[in-house]
Amino acid sequence: MSTPIISVENLGKRYYLSHEKRQDTLRDSLTHGVRGLLRRFTHPVRAEDEGEEFWALRDVSFEVAPGEVVGIIGRNGAGKSTLLKILSRITEPSVGRATIRGRVASLLEVGTGFHPELSGRENIFLNGAILGMSRAEITRKFDEIVAFAEVERFLDTQVKHYSSGMYVRLAFSVAAHLEPEILIVDEVLAVGDAQFQKKCLGKMRNVATSEGRTVLFVSHNLEALRAICQTGVLLEAGRVKTTGPILDVIGAYHGPQSELHATFPAATDKPSITSVRVDPVRLAAGDLAVEVHFESPVPLRPAIVGFVLSTLDGRPVFGSNMRTHPPATELEGRIGICTITVPQLGLHSGDYTASIWLGDRIQDYDSRMEAVSFAFVSPRHYPNRPPLHVIGPVDFPCHWTTRPGP
Repeated sequence: MSTPIISVENLGKRYYLSHEKRQDTLRDSLTHGVRGLLRRFTHPVRAEDEGEEFWALRDVSFEVAPGEVVGIIGRNGAGKSTLLKILSRITEPSVGRATIRGRVASLLEVGTGFHPELSGRENIFLNGAILGMSRAEITRKFDEIVAFAEVERFLDTQVKHYSSGMYVRLAFSVAAHLEPEILIVDEVLAVGDAQFQKKCLGKMRNVATSEGRTVLFVSHNLEALRAICQTGVLLEAGRVKTTGPILDVIGAYHGPQSELHATFPAATDKPSITSVRVDPVRLAAGDLAVEVHFESPVPLRPAIVGFVLSTLDGRPVFGSNMRTHPPATELEGRIGICTITVPQLGLHSGDYTASIWLGDRIQDYDSRMEAVSFAFVSPRHYPNRPPLHVIGPVDFPCHWTTRPGP
């Protein structure tokens, strides 16, 4: 087993939030300032006296193998940027340690590592020198860097006159082409245009697969993470919630934002739906699988379950039931589980709900409107499908499966 190129052990970063009292008058401000000065002379100030303690990261541990592309996922304030700053040696951890075995190039915010008074040309050589490269090595890569960044016309212009998009294009190109063992990229790529973002993703994928370098990528664009990452780290409130294959981590990220599982009490006088669940792992992969559990005081012959997918404002998008799409095996009995699977769900990214009904060949017995909800991130490509209309504007290829309950 190879030695990890990045090892993070019990990492924590603590800040102190000051809460200064408002001074209403000049006299109040002067009095407060003098008292504070005297207090500092008579009582040495400790860091914890400066304000409220806040942990941006706490007990963070994970490892990254050489050549791995890792997506760092989490909501705003989860600690993603703080983690990258520690790994980039921009800030020191309060506790724990991060061991980096290789040269790091990082792109954390617009203008990182650039001197505003220097030209684009000069900044390329400056960044290369910071990374420990010789002038000959930088010169060998120079034309490739400029061509990728598409800033030939402005190469001898001071970068303080660059737009944010130009800044990002040149900064990413320098970071990606000067052959670091580890490339760290934050959400900053969102500043660039869509075409350049696609170009950057392709370069990051190539850096990892063809050149064997390691990439850490923070983004809220789950499509991009799914496209280039192999594994993921999910941060929540400064702690690692889960690590593992990227699809599993994206599925775990969806969970807190959606109501993927709902349970209902079983009725004693009629067949009833008792549970509805969306599979988060399949959803992260671009598929939809909805599992429906039912119970009945009398055997259903056979059970028939229906499903309607809607937007959050109640517009039906797609529907299916076990009459229109019969399962391979009909399910008869008092307890059962029926699952509808829609592979490669062709929806735009957004929030959706699923409504469920239960019946048999004679009548409907139970329904659960908007039983579950979920956030969907569409994959990049879908095969063409014939326009088969049943409920709503589209009918996706799908299939039902059944099995008896326990």
